[in-house]
Amino acid sequence: MTLRPALVNIKALDDSAVARFWGEALGWRVISAGPGATAVQPDGFQWPDPDMFCLDFIAVPEPKTAAKNRVHLDLATTSEAHQAELVARLRDLGATPAQVGQGDVPWTVLADPEGNEFCVLEPREIYRDTGPIAAVVVDCVDPRAMARFWGAAMGWTLHEVTDDRAVWRSEKGVGPYIEFLRSGVKAVPDRVHLDLVPDPGDDKAAEVARLRALGATDLDVGQGDVPWTCLSDPEGRDFCVLARP
Repeated sequence: MTLRPALVNIKALDDSAVARFWGEALGWRVISAGPGATAVQPDGFQWPDPDMFCLDFIAVPEPKTAAKNRVHLDLATTSEAHQAELVARLRDLGATPAQVGQGDVPWTVLADPEGNEFCVLEPREIYRDTGPIAAVVVDCVDPRAMARFWGAAMGWTLHEVTDDRAVWRSEKGVGPYIEFLRSGVKAVPDRVHLDLVPDPGDDKAAEVARLRALGATDLDVGQGDVPWTCLSDPEGRDFCVLARP
């Protein structure tokens, strides 16, 4: 039994507008999934993909607060010129410079049109084959503890565990990484979170029970009677387990 990352779920005041920004930013297609829900997917993506995820924008009435999101995207570049060109193009699309205490660093921190922070990285060899998204980066208090929970929860390969970071990638070694980095405690409700899906043939209810035994707790965000299950990891980070189509 195992789970796979399926979606990066991002709340938005205007799901279609933010999705259009990210579709242009990544060169991915924008797909309306119904009122208040818009997906951004790579060409050829068939959900659920065991080695790749897409972005899912869900309309909510509350705007983002000034607090930094605990989950953000890092974008890959291939050269210093590419990094500069990408930053300029993203700003033309509506991105704005963001300050998250980064100081003097070689990457550029920006925010999308609704204030969700993301980074445009300087060229790094490790991300040469990830596609436009280098990594989904998750702030955490204890990367080693998160490696134990998330390593047992999901079926991706754990590449690195230290006191400062835990890093996963799909078993096939393709697509973006997921990186848990040591940072502060949760201060606000999560506006960006991961959605997981069971492997084919695995029972969703059994997977949810397994996650609870690992330390996940039930989460009520007013979701009502829905086919997915909302949970929190041992550090209080929101995530969902989806039913397979």
